[in-house]
Amino acid sequence: MAFESLTERLQAAMSKLRKKGKITEADVTEMMREIRLALLEADVNLQVVKHFTKQVRERALGTEVLDSLSPAQQIVKIVDEELTKTLGSETVGIEKSPKIPTVIMMVGLQGAGKTTFAGKLANHLIKTEKARPMMIAGDVYRPAAIDQLKVLGQQLDVPVFDMGTDVSPVEIVRQGMEVAREKKNDYVLIDTAGRLHIDEGLMEELSQIKEIAQPNEILLVVDAMTGQDAVNVAQSFNDQLGITGVIITKLDGDTRGGAALSIRQVTGAPIKFTGTGEKLTDLEVFHPDRMSSRILGMGDMLTLIEKAQQDYDEQKAEELARKMKENSFDFNDFIEQLDQVMGMGPLEDLLKMIPGMSQVPGIENVKVDPKDVERKKAMVYSMTPAEREDPDLLNPSRRRRIAAGSGNSVVEVNRMIKQFKESRKMMQQMSKGSMPAGMDQMFGNGIKGKMGKMAMNRMMKKTKNRKKKRRK
Repeated sequence: MAFESLTERLQAAMSKLRKKGKITEADVTEMMREIRLALLEADVNLQVVKHFTKQVRERALGTEVLDSLSPAQQIVKIVDEELTKTLGSETVGIEKSPKIPTVIMMVGLQGAGKTTFAGKLANHLIKTEKARPMMIAGDVYRPAAIDQLKVLGQQLDVPVFDMGTDVSPVEIVRQGMEVAREKKNDYVLIDTAGRLHIDEGLMEELSQIKEIAQPNEILLVVDAMTGQDAVNVAQSFNDQLGITGVIITKLDGDTRGGAALSIRQVTGAPIKFTGTGEKLTDLEVFHPDRMSSRILGMGDMLTLIEKAQQDYDEQKAEELARKMKENSFDFNDFIEQLDQVMGMGPLEDLLKMIPGMSQVPGIENVKVDPKDVERKKAMVYSMTPAEREDPDLLNPSRRRRIAAGSGNSVVEVNRMIKQFKESRKMMQQMSKGSMPAGMDQMFGNGIKGKMGKMAMNRMMKKTKNRKKKRRK
């Protein structure tokens, strides 16, 4: 995952301060040197690094910080606040048109992920707004782009307007806009061509499309793996087209991630979404404060809760809560839980969203093999319906039969049943309001017991209120 090395370096720099009761100017200078190096290694723009470290240093050397009871915590808070400012301070959504359709134009270099993002955005709008989007295939230079957009359209049941590769993109967009108005689609997503580099021909074509479509949003799609070049690309597109937002794709890759920290500051255009994988659901709204927390290893519980809520309807959640209380959680529920959790993304990434987990020794080595999940499912599918509903029936002879039927050893079957029983026990404890042993440590920063539950309740309430506002 992007930012991992940056997170480690920043945590190392700030952990030295946490061990000291009193902090001197020399300590702050040493920490700022470490932070500067960490940011430069992460490919953050030099001017952005200078501005960021200057702001943090000035605030950290204030008497109210150095003379406070816990200067280390104050400085961590300052770094978090300044990092959030660098990333954009506020979450910025799609600018909707007062009358339909809202037109969104995707621009960027070839291979940045524009076509895939168009599908992800269409899926996001359908899920969050019950929208009726239409996609326009404006990349006539790469026939595969048109085919790819059509496939995405079929998967989402979203219409795709195209006229093949022999018509100019400007004419395709003009006719596509007429169809969208006629069909009363509330969003139009225009996929445009890219080049391996910026040239006059590309910019002229995009300017003509902009003039015809009059887009509400011009979103620049940037590949996080291009590093510092992404900032130069963003600046060039912004100067010539006036971009309204940035999308950073492939943020799940093994990248240094510095582009995300630089683009907002250099162009002034907000980062609106990040792509975190290949699936249509692998799209996240960009929240500067949450991203700052992740980079500093402080977790991101709100995003974790939202991910869970997206995959669960209220009825299912209530049914699960009832089963947990009654201790009637069975293997059928276990399989459903596995599918739900795996659908939220790699488990190792979800764990890091829990505050304090990034500081647990060895957490970076935690990897969940999808094949292991499939093995567990095979064991459950080898059980009879009665055995799935009543795990207590699983005596040694039944376990041997399940092992043979699923192609696993008896030891592996025993291990899976033990894990299931431990999970059920933990869920029952949580449903009764008590935190299982060791869980309080996951929240870090000394949050335990009632405080931990209060923090979780506040986050849940905040998320529910946000969802209510979206419905209105």
